[in-house]
Amino acid sequence: MGELTIGKLRGLQQLANDRGVFAMVALDHRGSLQAALNPQAPGQVPYEALVDLKVLLVRALAPHASALLLDPVYGAAQAIGQGALPGDVGLIVSLEASGYEGDGPERRTALLPGWDVAKVKRMGAAAAKLLLYYHPAAATAPVQEELTRHVAHACSAHDIPFLLEPMSYALDPAAPKGSAAFARRRPAIVHDSALRLVPLGVDVLKAEFPSDLEYETPEQALDHCRRLTGAINVPWVLLSAAADYDLFRRQVEIACRGGASGFLAGRAIWQEITRLRRQEWDEFAATVAVARLQELVAIADAQARPYRPVLPVRQGWFEAYGAEPVFAALAD
Repeated sequence: MGELTIGKLRGLQQLANDRGVFAMVALDHRGSLQAALNPQAPGQVPYEALVDLKVLLVRALAPHASALLLDPVYGAAQAIGQGALPGDVGLIVSLEASGYEGDGPERRTALLPGWDVAKVKRMGAAAAKLLLYYHPAAATAPVQEELTRHVAHACSAHDIPFLLEPMSYALDPAAPKGSAAFARRRPAIVHDSALRLVPLGVDVLKAEFPSDLEYETPEQALDHCRRLTGAINVPWVLLSAAADYDLFRRQVEIACRGGASGFLAGRAIWQEITRLRRQEWDEFAATVAVARLQELVAIADAQARPYRPVLPVRQGWFEAYGAEPVFAALAD
């Protein structure tokens, strides 16, 4: 974990609710959202359609969330500019380009061209987030770790919290993600990824559920969540990974009992909206999506591990504040 500083503390406070729980919604999807809206021709989805959908969902969900995760291409500035994101709701902005580079087991995350941590901070966001395709045994793991270290350094230089989202994948095509073979490895992959990545300067870990409930019992899953909690010294929140809502609700209950400090949920809350006509979007968002978010918030408020760090401040702290060097750009 990076050193807790006054800027990072303020950002983390803006992401949590008054109980110290992270009840956050993810709407930073790009390529996957285009594919959901038009499976036959994702590239033909107009820019305006994605902005329209994201702003609509922000308006409906933000009043019930502690923070929103948005992308800089279609969502973050647009939600602010249209007055959809209330000023008392935290804003996280993603850094990565959509998708990944490389083939098969050699996946590499790329930063979005023309975008960086300095701009995230400048626009008034509370935190920056990086999705990292990662497997501890992959040949590209060192490259991905270096990217994580680079972003962590930039977040420290600009005194803004760093949320990392490691996204696992299968190295063996014969044991794809979702299979029984991958399910046996999932707990170790999630745990070992956290052990290797969090010490590089991560402030909040956005973690996959460290179990597959199709192959393990809730009790086994709870043990894996507790092991993850004990392995890191930063709060972690659960991502939804496009799970259906009923499954994700079960995962949130287990994860929060196991030490998670909340959730950062995306498609589990709103994914069916992409299959509806435009004139049906508002009703779905205001009813189904809001009800789901409210239920998840209630679960997290009752069972999650609150995060309310305290930072001692010495007299004259401001004199040296901001004197740290800004780190150089990541080498090619």
